[in-house]
Amino acid sequence: MNAIANMDPNWFWLSAGVLMAAAEIVAPGFFLMWLGVAAIITGVVAWIMPDLGVPAQVGLFAILSVIAVYAARKWLVDNPITSDDPLLNDRGGRLAGEVVTVIEAIENGRGRVKVGDSVWIARGADAAEGSTVRVTGAQGAELLVEGV
Repeated sequence: MNAIANMDPNWFWLSAGVLMAAAEIVAPGFFLMWLGVAAIITGVVAWIMPDLGVPAQVGLFAILSVIAVYAARKWLVDNPITSDDPLLNDRGGRLAGEVVTVIEAIENGRGRVKVGDSVWIARGADAAEGSTVRVTGAQGAELLVEGV
């Protein structure tokens, strides 16, 4: 702990900023990066102004953190990240339009259908076992189906 206690504050802030940026790579969440930027800016200010006390540095870091997180959030709201495949992690949504086989009769709006090698709960119009239905969408782990 003596090494940290004897460390110049600017090196502490710069190190903390780099560690937070590295932690963002290990545990991505797009949040630590902005705290890391605030810490690096605080380290540069502490280097330029060596007489700046630790309480002032902590206050500067807190203010810069709020500004950085708010600015990044605003920018991401204004410029959303779009995906080439928006249904990538929505397996039920990807099945829309598929024709599947009813393996447990759909009665009173509920039954089971076979999709590939798996079985899904289905909701929709009544259908007899063995008939085919088209998937129109998904709601959670249930497929919404209609007669073909």
